[in-house]
Parts: sequence; structure tokens; C-alpha cells
Amino acid sequence: MDPADLGDQLQDVLLTEEQLHTRLDEIAVEIDRDYAGKDVLLVGVLKGAVMVMADLARRLHTPVAMDWMAVSSYGSGTKSSGVVRILKDLDTDLSGRHVLIVEDIIDSGLTLSWLLSNLRSRGPASVEIATMLRKPDAAKVQVDVRYVGFDIPNEFVVGYGLDYAERYRNLPFVGTLAPHVYGG
Repeated sequence: MDPADLGDQLQDVLLTEEQLHTRLDEIAVEIDRDYAGKDVLLVGVLKGAVMVMADLARRLHTPVAMDWMAVSSYGSGTKSSGVVRILKDLDTDLSGRHVLIVEDIIDSGLTLSWLLSNLRSRGPASVEIATMLRKPDAAKVQVDVRYVGFDIPNEFVVGYGLDYAERYRNLPFVGTLAPHVYGG
């Protein structure tokens, strides 16, 4: 899909496909350097991180294992509810592993803060975070993020795995929707 496919649904393109991929190339170099010789497990947070995880993993030269976890603090709206539930847990034992959580976006930090505590309680060697997007102005709790693609304004965004009511995930760019789409 490209911006023209959305007609009047798209307000702005914030980050192009090229910008996203260039930044992933840079992050992959950092991860390869930082995790050389280590037993690394990438933990993707479903559903949003699917695109980031796939594209990042393909750029890495470090051998990695991958697993997925689904946690939710969102309904079909545009704001975090702050209530976390596990929808799908990991299949992998984290004992002694270097865990790198791969996220699509961090806004309030509430879900991620909970997830960090949960994973750290499982005996890993380390737990770090890589995210494509972060909204510093939306943070409600401080979360240390090792790898950040882009800091963005506190706006509701879609594309590159991010959705509104399960739509728009397959956009290869990150953009904002026109207010009439979500009643904003």
C-alpha cells in the first residue's frame, strides 16, 4: 500500500518506508556489536511488532532465537487503558538468556514496565528493549530503552504494524489518520 491508496483517510506520513529501513539498519549494527557471542532471544510483542521484528531480525548477523508474547492494554480506541493482560505467553525458557524485547511503539510505558518486571522474574541474563517508535511526551512511567528508532510527537499513528481497529498495519510507512476516520 502507498499513501494514495488511503485517499482521504490519511492525514500525514510521519516516517517513510526508507526512513524506517535506514534506521533499522543502524540499530542492527548496534545490536550485533552489543550482543556478539551471546545467546540472544528476540521477544516480539504481538501484534504490532511483527513488521519491526521481521525486518530487524533479517538485518542481524548475530544468531538469534525468536519468540512472541501478546499483552494488551488497548481496546479498539486510541488511548492506552493501563490494564495489562497476557493474551499469549512465551514458549521459551528465559533462564540465562539475553532477552531483547522488540516493540513497535512505546507511549505511556505502562504495559512495557509491567512486561519488563514479568520477564525479569523469569531468570534471564539480561532484558533490554528495542522499539521503532517512542512518544516521550506520553510517558507515564520511566522505562529505559536501549534502542530507539524514532521519537515522535504524542499523536495517534498507524502503519508498519500499528493499527486502528485492526486496520492499517500493512502500511509500509508510519502516518496519522484524518480525524474523521476515528472520530477525533
